Amino acid sequence: MSETLLRSIGCLGLALWVGAAATQPRTEGKRPSLPPEPKVTFTAKDAKPGQRIEHGEWITSPTDAKQKLHAQHHPHKVLETRRVPDIFQQPSMTSVKDFALAKKDLPVINPGPGEYVHVMEGQRNGYRSLTIGITYTAPGGAPPMHTHAGEESHVLLEGKILYALGDKVFEMEGPYIVNIPPMVPHSFRNEGDKLAELVVIFPTNVWEYDVLDHFPFKNLPKGAGVKGATK
Repeated sequence: MSETLLRSIGCLGLALWVGAAATQPRTEGKRPSLPPEPKVTFTAKDAKPGQRIEHGEWITSPTDAKQKLHAQHHPHKVLETRRVPDIFQQPSMTSVKDFALAKKDLPVINPGPGEYVHVMEGQRNGYRSLTIGITYTAPGGAPPMHTHAGEESHVLLEGKILYALGDKVFEMEGPYIVNIPPMVPHSFRNEGDKLAELVVIFPTNVWEYDVLDHFPFKNLPKGAGVKGATK
């Protein structure tokens, strides 16, 4: 085979390789695609007379007694109390569908940007002292700083979350469990590039929390937390 022919075959092969490489999708630096954001279940049109519903939640103003209670635990003011709207029928607890619940059938709320929760509220599902939420926490998503009257537990199998718990800011990487004591102000933010699905657990059959006038992540860049809650 002549040198000219070999050189031509080599140039053709190189051209084909370059062309194929150019047609491959470039994924470097791109975030993985996220599942579609859930849609909130309840809207303002579902509100009863005198009831305020926003982002899927029933909003009420704090009483003086509640402000005084919070003042015993932290320096922040309560802006509002949020609940799942009281629109439901008690299940008969006689069939499998009363006991086995699909996530898609649970009410959805939207506590903050990039943060949705499918809520299994005990009182509407036959539980006396249990409420569970499954979050859709997009990268950078976070709920407002808030408290609960009772304790709470967070469980995450995969992902990286920045926590503000009281006056501590720290980062946790799944799998983990975080204990949040009663009345302690807290929030969290997804530090990863994938969707985080936290399971949040409460020993009560009512979903309720108080939103505070403080947001710890407003000017906090990624990587600002203490890893592993060591401080």
